[in-house]
Amino acid sequence: MASGRGRLLAVSDLHVGMADNKPVTESLRPHTDEDWLIVAGDVAEVFADVEWALRLLADRFSRVIWTPGNHELWTPKGDPVQLRGVARYERLVELCRSLGVLSPEDPYARWQGPEGEVVIAPLFLLYDYTFTAPGTRTKEESLARAHETGVVCTDEFLLHPDPYPAVDDWCRERVAVTRERLDALGTDTPLVLAGHWPLLREPTNVMWYPEFAQWCGTELTADWHTRYPVAAAVYGHLHIPRTTHHDGVRFEEVSVGYPREWRRRGHPRGLLRQILPMPEAG
Repeated sequence: MASGRGRLLAVSDLHVGMADNKPVTESLRPHTDEDWLIVAGDVAEVFADVEWALRLLADRFSRVIWTPGNHELWTPKGDPVQLRGVARYERLVELCRSLGVLSPEDPYARWQGPEGEVVIAPLFLLYDYTFTAPGTRTKEESLARAHETGVVCTDEFLLHPDPYPAVDDWCRERVAVTRERLDALGTDTPLVLAGHWPLLREPTNVMWYPEFAQWCGTELTADWHTRYPVAAAVYGHLHIPRTTHHDGVRFEEVSVGYPREWRRRGHPRGLLRQILPMPEAG
């Protein structure tokens, strides 16, 4: 448990496999010796790059909490680690434990801030194609529309759900397991829910390519920010860093993104987003 003198920070979508993003990751440092860092997925595609980044951050921050994005779950041909699906995820969890990094498979950490204790729950939930493309109602119709428009996520080729028949089957299992854990917590302590994919569809409405939304989450979690006592919801994946509010709950998209994106927009909210204590407006 933190002592209450540090900050809870968050970042996602470091993509350190891109040469220009590696120095960005190397620049990440805590404000105090007691700062915690949430890493909300898409560290890298190649296993060795994920290890490099998490080791670097674990050596600097008092506590690092990681949850996978879709890129960590890819199985690129050039990666010496050719594990797929659940086996790859489990190897990533083993890596985290060897580095002292918390994952979605570990007991939820309790962070002590100036306003009391908060439970930090890293979520690994995936997506199930229920954020269907405009004008479609089924997974099949939505995928067909994506292929027609040429907006197809690389997951369709590199993210393997083994041993599940499809990613949406894996997603439903992850949602059920995670919901059971969250239900067991009760309502006495506020939560920070931190996952790679947004909990509800609304954040995807501003994307340039609405067909891509089907790879961005699941309708099964649309009420989680009100079902549970959520102090903040942290996510990435969209590469649209911003703060929004839904039903009075603060949502923080904390991605760094690709060089072509951050060169254009810069880092207006800073590379590390302060989640708690809640930053002052202004």
